[in-house]
Amino acid sequence: MTPERLARINQMLDNRQVDLTVCLDKVHKSNNIAAAVRTADSIGIHEIHAIMPEDSLWVSGNTSSGSHRWVNTVKHVTYEHAYQQFKAKGMQVLATTFSADAVDFREIDYTKPTAIVLGNEHDGVSEQAIASADQHIIIPMVGMVQSLNVSVAGALIMYEAQRQREQAGMYNQRQLDYKYCQTKLFEQGHPIYARACKRKNIPYPTIDEQGQIDADEQWWDKMRAPDVLSES
Repeated sequence: MTPERLARINQMLDNRQVDLTVCLDKVHKSNNIAAAVRTADSIGIHEIHAIMPEDSLWVSGNTSSGSHRWVNTVKHVTYEHAYQQFKAKGMQVLATTFSADAVDFREIDYTKPTAIVLGNEHDGVSEQAIASADQHIIIPMVGMVQSLNVSVAGALIMYEAQRQREQAGMYNQRQLDYKYCQTKLFEQGHPIYARACKRKNIPYPTIDEQGQIDADEQWWDKMRAPDVLSES
């Protein structure tokens, strides 16, 4: 791994926000899913959630331009399961919807642990999500259209959250655990060896401060050994 690659990965890990997330409530168009994942990655969101009764609807590996490698995705069959996870983490749940109680999305304090629920292209946020949300939020509009594309709306809200968190000094502080960071450094810094580990069923080694593999001779012997072919 080059020093430049190491620095970039470490910068990403240092800026991941573990208590800020987005929940895609049955968003089914692959371009919208991909755009949301890319925006989440760009502002440092560590993990997103998706209500996806049909697994086949989820974004493929290529449509998000590799963002899926950096942003963890948690799929749920029902919204209730996702909501329980948000509450277990002490998150405020925000639903994007028009209602008498909705407030300008910029009035929210995003420095608090937060889950932002974005609705699908046709029906918006589900009734269950609307009913259980701590707050409804809207994006003020003065034109003729009533709503924005879900990925555009999500981007506006996520970047407002980033702005507030940057002002509060919540970036450049690593919150991810050591094991996860080591995994990312190895998989993304040494992808050929990572694939070989999976193929040969060899545990991942440690990555040192220079980004190099720190493993004993036994590990290297296993890595050099020919693959064992299964009998047909």
